[in-house]
Amino acid sequence: MSIVTSKAQTTRHRILGIVNDENYQIVFSDTPGVIKPAYSLQESMMNFVQGSLIDADVILFVTDINERYDETDVIEKLRKISSPIAVLINKIDKSTEEEVMKKIAYWEETLNPKTIFAISALKSHNIQAILPFVLDNLPEHEPYYDKGELTDKSERFFVSEIIREKVFKLYEKEIPYSTEVIITSFKEEEKIIRISAEVIVERDSQKNIIIGKGGEMIKKVGTYARQDMEEFLQKKVFLELFVKVISDWRSKKNYLKSFGYE
Repeated sequence: MSIVTSKAQTTRHRILGIVNDENYQIVFSDTPGVIKPAYSLQESMMNFVQGSLIDADVILFVTDINERYDETDVIEKLRKISSPIAVLINKIDKSTEEEVMKKIAYWEETLNPKTIFAISALKSHNIQAILPFVLDNLPEHEPYYDKGELTDKSERFFVSEIIREKVFKLYEKEIPYSTEVIITSFKEEEKIIRISAEVIVERDSQKNIIIGKGGEMIKKVGTYARQDMEEFLQKKVFLELFVKVISDWRSKKNYLKSFGYE
């Protein structure tokens, strides 16, 4: 359900993915990565992380073989939490057995989790061991959601995320991190969905980069986003994109609230 790019901090919201089976329902809560916040947007992102720690019955702490966390507020909270924790060390295919063992020892000392999985998502190594751990440690409870539900987010949210994913993939440096996407219109007709969206940036210079020479770059964003939207929505999509400057929006509480970050 979440967008994925090679850049850090791609995920900004807490997103629920609901897995239903005849014998269980698992509500996965995907959160932003753990960082030391430098401005208000990142503070809101870390609030999503901390909120998920309070709610979670089981915690899957995903890291990779090259990551090392400083003493952060979230790490301190994880040390004090009573819910079972599994550390997932990803990208072991890019490492040696000695480095993997050192990383396992590091996380045993840092968090003392219930278990540690050394995995490779790319190679599907040891992935199958995670679900049994989750099921073994989940408490019994009536389902929180109807069997047909897959997430708590709307189609409008995922459409905006698809556009933002293209920005992350097509632009470099500060552009992806200075950008927000707002859906201003979502009209579903019999044979087509008409969508209008604003790509928000912080400076005029960023607006010029987003648009590109002769509108070439924004057209590319729209083309790639529309293709993914049609696959996601299973319907033809007409997409309009506009670029708008809101100075320093990442540090302004009123804009963050209107964009769904508080």
